[in-house]
Amino acid sequence: MSDPLSVAAIVVVCITTLALGALGLRLATGTSDFYVAGRAVTPWRNASAIGGEYLSAASYLGVAGLVYENGVDMLWMPVGYTVGYLVLLVLIAAPLRRSGAYTLPDFAESRLESSTLRRGCALLVVGIGWLYLLPQMQGAGLALRHVSGLPTWVGVTVLTVIVTLNVASGGMRAVTLVQSVQYWIKLSAIAIPAFVLLAVWAQSGAPPPQADDSWWEPLTSTEPVTRSLFTTYSTLAALCLGTMGLPHIAVRFYTNPDGVAARRTTVAVLALLGLFYLFPPVYGFLGRAYLDAPDLLNDPGRTVVLALPGAMLPGLEGRLLTALVAGGAFAAFLSTASGVTMSVAGAIDQDVLRPLLSRLTKSDATPAGSFRLAAGIGVLAPFAVAASTAPVGISSAVGHAFAIAAATFAPLLILGVWWPRLTAKGAAAGVLVGGLTTGAAALASVLGLVPDGWTGALVAAPTAWATPLAFVVTVLVSLATPGSRPRRWARTMARLHTPEEVFADAR
Repeated sequence: MSDPLSVAAIVVVCITTLALGALGLRLATGTSDFYVAGRAVTPWRNASAIGGEYLSAASYLGVAGLVYENGVDMLWMPVGYTVGYLVLLVLIAAPLRRSGAYTLPDFAESRLESSTLRRGCALLVVGIGWLYLLPQMQGAGLALRHVSGLPTWVGVTVLTVIVTLNVASGGMRAVTLVQSVQYWIKLSAIAIPAFVLLAVWAQSGAPPPQADDSWWEPLTSTEPVTRSLFTTYSTLAALCLGTMGLPHIAVRFYTNPDGVAARRTTVAVLALLGLFYLFPPVYGFLGRAYLDAPDLLNDPGRTVVLALPGAMLPGLEGRLLTALVAGGAFAAFLSTASGVTMSVAGAIDQDVLRPLLSRLTKSDATPAGSFRLAAGIGVLAPFAVAASTAPVGISSAVGHAFAIAAATFAPLLILGVWWPRLTAKGAAAGVLVGGLTTGAAALASVLGLVPDGWTGALVAAPTAWATPLAFVVTVLVSLATPGSRPRRWARTMARLHTPEEVFADAR
């Protein structure tokens, strides 16, 4: 199927993204601009950029599909996505900004004074980033295939090229501008059709969507209630704790002027995310009345959000609404992929490429030049996989990224900010245990090796046991290795918890 209107909408979104990236290039002048947008982003603009970055394919397309397939049980997904920022606000938003770091590996090294831990965190940033990038690229390919009939690899290539150009050209300055605009594009693209389709359904006098009792009532699936509850709570824990550990989310708080602005940004993010998540469940609800469930679920190239407007309004009106949601979907892929590529490029640049170039050339590499090269290198692996393999489940892949972040970076950040006795060896042990357990679970899920019963539930949703295990290991190893406690821990803790104006007054 080819719909010129939807293709045109995607083209407009792509051109707008490139234009905003070019404008950001003119504003980027130094290292600070490339990594943290000069640390001068206002709270509401930063909140819009975070919303644009955070609302990925899993939010724009995946939540509606989960509600459509599994019923009201899935409504806790958007709740978990949003509550994660409340946890971040309470625990680490302001201290993270005061740390003065550019990236999560920077924070790890400055807090614990360990270059080995820094390299491990950089490797983890790249791994989580690739796991997050893969569904964005494949989602872009599926969206373009749905509206144009082109092969999936075309959409994957278009997204990869645009994202790489924007990130490499203007860094965080360009990405911030792109993402802040794309949040409002996505909100408009999903909200306007939702209102129209609800009005059509109400005026048609159609009955409520047809579904069995298990769709309407929570915890009535074929799984035992105890196992279903475990999976629910474990996934909620991944969303709540994983948010603070996602590298492309954490780095955004380094772009605020100070800790107060970081807190205000987080409050604004809660409002913007809550507003957006009102709409994806509408598509899942209406999809039950107007879409053929077996046909939709068996075709990975179709999604509820893209298929519903045409099913409810077969004429020009439906095509216009489909074009709108298709453009919004592509904006979601572009904005999230830009942020993830930014974090991956930063880790590769600072911890691999720049040291390597310095050794080879016997001189310091220019930050802008090495960062641009790192941006191109950072997208190669997920691009190759996305263009050559069958699509993975969008929500499943993103869910495992959250689980890995929750079991690795969340203990490091929480204990690093609030526990003075944390040591480098303790942090390294916790990150290693959390990464190995959740990484193995993710690999088993991707390869289809998850067994039935409780073992399968523990593998499919590992956060409820892997994250506490990582916390316990971190604490026990830290208590057993007081000699690896950083020498300047008191000064670092004072910096994390002292308002910026106090240091300004002292100077």
